[in-house]
Amino acid sequence: MIQQQLRQLLPERKADTSAALTLLGGSVAAVVVWKWLGKKMIEKKMEEARKTRDEGLKKMAKAVQQFREQVPSVQTDAILSLPLLELTERLREGSLSPKTVLYTYLEKALEVNQQTNCLRHFIPECEEQLQEIQRQKEKGLLYGIPVSIKDHIGHKGHLTTCGLVQHLDTLMKEDSVLVKVLKRQGAIPFAMTNVPQSLFSYDCSNPIFGQTLNPLNHQKSPGGSSGGEGALIAGGGSILGIGSDVGGSIRLPSSFCGLCGLKPTAERLRPEENLRQPRSLRSPSETSHLIACPPLAAAWLCRGVDQMVWHIHLLNVGVCSCPIPVPCAVGPMARDVDSLALCMRALLCEEMFRLDPAVPPIPFNREVYCSSTPLRVGYYDTDGYFPLPPCMRRAVKETRRALQAAGHQLVPFSPPRIPYVMTELFMKTFFADGGRAWLDVFTGDIIDASLKPQVNSCKTPRLVKKMLALLLKPLFPRLADYLNAMSGMRSVKEMWNHHHQVQAYRSEFITRWKELHLDVVLCPVLGPAFTTGYPGKLLTAISSTMLYNVLNFPAGVVPVSTVTEADEEELKLYQGCCDDPWDRKLKQAGDKQRQMQLIDADGEIWDKD
Repeated sequence: MIQQQLRQLLPERKADTSAALTLLGGSVAAVVVWKWLGKKMIEKKMEEARKTRDEGLKKMAKAVQQFREQVPSVQTDAILSLPLLELTERLREGSLSPKTVLYTYLEKALEVNQQTNCLRHFIPECEEQLQEIQRQKEKGLLYGIPVSIKDHIGHKGHLTTCGLVQHLDTLMKEDSVLVKVLKRQGAIPFAMTNVPQSLFSYDCSNPIFGQTLNPLNHQKSPGGSSGGEGALIAGGGSILGIGSDVGGSIRLPSSFCGLCGLKPTAERLRPEENLRQPRSLRSPSETSHLIACPPLAAAWLCRGVDQMVWHIHLLNVGVCSCPIPVPCAVGPMARDVDSLALCMRALLCEEMFRLDPAVPPIPFNREVYCSSTPLRVGYYDTDGYFPLPPCMRRAVKETRRALQAAGHQLVPFSPPRIPYVMTELFMKTFFADGGRAWLDVFTGDIIDASLKPQVNSCKTPRLVKKMLALLLKPLFPRLADYLNAMSGMRSVKEMWNHHHQVQAYRSEFITRWKELHLDVVLCPVLGPAFTTGYPGKLLTAISSTMLYNVLNFPAGVVPVSTVTEADEEELKLYQGCCDDPWDRKLKQAGDKQRQMQLIDADGEIWDKD
């Protein structure tokens, strides 16, 4: 009886199984088609964005051609060779016209872009601004100066993409405060420059607008995330640019491209006036005593850190109002230090303080900048975490000797506990949730190849990362610590403790600084330029720059010299400090350099910025 009933049921089960398999197959096919259609929509959006950019470039090229026909006698090379200070003088006295200077730089920017792909978009309203400055009663400090700005700094009527497809639909409704002040000082914003996808990279590539190349060597990266600025200025297509820096994003492109760059104290300048509403709550990601040295890469560190409420501009899409340990800073990039100083003078004005009350109302200190008082300079050529190529350490030694010869007092200085700062303080700030918030920004997007190592690390389950860290600890301790940091935090209590640890470290650093009675610190910066693609494989190589973001000290970079044959021979013997995959990658990334070397130098907060 029971067997007969089972036989009657079996055909029905077969039918049910067949239906289930059909349904499953149909569901899988639907998912595949849905993903395919989604990818096609993304690709269509990216293609439209590239088409819009190309059309803008063609319009500007046509405008340049018309100007050249009207004024064929323009001495382009002579104008492009003028330092910023001399150019401002010529413009103010009237021996050069703003129109001639603007179109000269537009023409050069087009040329540089063809070689490096550094432009995200031209700003056609620059012609309107050209007319506006001629109506102003007073000539500002940057009267008639063409200025380029980083992609995410808001300009009315233009996108701020951060290299993300999700931002291709929203135009800025008004200029950011920074752009308003630049215009008030007579500057003419004329171009927006390319950035890496999500800004969280020191390469410069995104799926929409592609890879930006180093103008000094097209096999090399220009650095990032202000890489488009670095390439455009180094190629001669801009005389002054504005970038941003949360781990080295002004200083690394300056280093890779042989420029001067300044990361002021955070909140000294801010990129946006009105922040967009966040898709989800996310954590973020002037001169003091300038070192008078031969062209070298130096950074200005300042003491004193005030705890305050930070408004974070993360990827230009989210806002968090809380005591953020590692804030973002906005600053200038140029070919010489005097240009940085002039830019800071222009921006730190009454108009800035009126438009943005969050900016401390402290003007640029020209007395400190121009002072010839001998300084007490701390120095080091390695931070003990990521030893830099031999040429960078040589640059520090040469600068130390030059400073001593100029009458300054040089004091050995060792920054405390850099491995701890890199992993426990810096990395954990950005990956407090294990990277989930960062991964969210790629929803509905194609991930750039340069970011895949970090994306894959974030996608790895926390337990797997912890187990790998445990296994790797005896062999590769740096890798193990990195994986632990990427695992994030597990509670609000742990997060607040992390914030306290950042404050405690700042106090420790400042105490050591004061004990040595230092005015400034001289140190190396990562460089020379890496081969494209390598920055994504060496995220933790930025220990030389990230330190001053954690400390929230101003830091700047100036170029020194070119890499020599002897430097390249020494690089072949480079061992690093841990004999792990990162040491070997750094050696590969720096092979056959022939780039500029730079150093960091550092100074004091707010009034010395």
